[in-house]
Amino acid sequence: MDPCPFVRLLVGNLALKIPVASKPSRCGVHPVSSPCFCKIKLKNFPQQTAIVPLIPPENQFPDGQQPHTLAASFHLSKADLEKLAGKSIFSWKPCLKIAIYTGRRGTTCGVNSGRLLGRVSVPLDLAGTESRASIFHSGWISVGKDAKGSSVQLHLNVRAEPDPRFVFQFDGEPECSPQVFQIQGNIRQPVFTCKFSFRNSGDRNQLSRSPSSSRSWLSSFGSERERPGRERKGWSVTVHDLSGSPVAVASMVTPFVASPGSDRVSRSNPGAWLILRPGDGTWKPWGRLEAWRERGSNDGLGYRFEVMSDTNGGMSADGIVLAESTLGTGKGGKFVIDMSGSGRSTPASSNSPACSPKSSGDFGYGLWPYCMYRGFVMSSTVEGEGKCSKPTVEVSVQHVNCTEDAAAFVALAAAMDLSMDACRLFSQRLRKELVQHQDLLG
Repeated sequence: MDPCPFVRLLVGNLALKIPVASKPSRCGVHPVSSPCFCKIKLKNFPQQTAIVPLIPPENQFPDGQQPHTLAASFHLSKADLEKLAGKSIFSWKPCLKIAIYTGRRGTTCGVNSGRLLGRVSVPLDLAGTESRASIFHSGWISVGKDAKGSSVQLHLNVRAEPDPRFVFQFDGEPECSPQVFQIQGNIRQPVFTCKFSFRNSGDRNQLSRSPSSSRSWLSSFGSERERPGRERKGWSVTVHDLSGSPVAVASMVTPFVASPGSDRVSRSNPGAWLILRPGDGTWKPWGRLEAWRERGSNDGLGYRFEVMSDTNGGMSADGIVLAESTLGTGKGGKFVIDMSGSGRSTPASSNSPACSPKSSGDFGYGLWPYCMYRGFVMSSTVEGEGKCSKPTVEVSVQHVNCTEDAAAFVALAAAMDLSMDACRLFSQRLRKELVQHQDLLG
């Protein structure tokens, strides 16, 4: 399998120095009492926002007491790089633009609450970054129109690094048992087939090649909740390689049930999928995906994905959360696992949110305990309700060592896509492929 070229543009290690005025001023900014944030913009990409920590003017950065953190990341495909480079010989180099504000983030009565302190611009020469890392800026830069004479300084690090990815695309909706193609430029090559099916409550042993081992861990991860007509249960997607061998499974282990007095799956009682991989003659749990329907004006699909920890050779019901956020049910978006930053973060675009656990190590902030995942891990597209969905899946090369690795991410993408249907309001009907015959009669 040949990967597609991608580049990650990383912005981090932000800090701000603002001199303390000797006399009070109406427009003066006190470096202790005034919080600061910045808006980071790259052409053709959604704007991202980050907090900018203030440090005393006499301090240097970084020092031993300042954590090295990631503020923003942009993921560039080959097509993105070509758009940014432009075709004309008169084109300027693309620039990363950062606007720094004092005050708190957000808006009041439609007006931004922050006050613009100044802007900085970092030119980017992205040629060749598909194969080698480049640093565009590392250190202090003056802020404002008259930057040379400005006493306000921003510290930042801007760098690009290669991030090749395998790209897969479903040839149809997951419930229609489609083929899955690998995309490499203009080449589409079949690599997997998906088989959607219904698993009845009495068929749990079918998930394991060793029936004696299936009941022990399934009882830890799933539950049976019998509420005829008010639940969606038993969905399963098996991913096969081209030889026909099963290489991954996404199985609904906890039914999606309408909460009492409601027609929606609640956050307090989510449905759940188990993603399984073959190993030692049986199926082993690799990850668990929970999903629910969010309430409020921004009606959305909430989700949480965690990988199972392997303790002393056995699987534990306690997992490590890799992603937790919300997708819009109208427009859909992207399910993303991205460990690029330290601390939990959500991209500026509400349609493509992601969360990252602490301490990824991308900016030297230490390794996250028990985690083998670093940097960008995977993403998959999810269409909104009622729209034809053919998920596109991107997986970082560093996280694929064998066919089963890629298949597990494909199964996870199928489960995430099907969760949009599983969390539809129970007052709405599902398409026939998602409803068993006995349910249609009930």
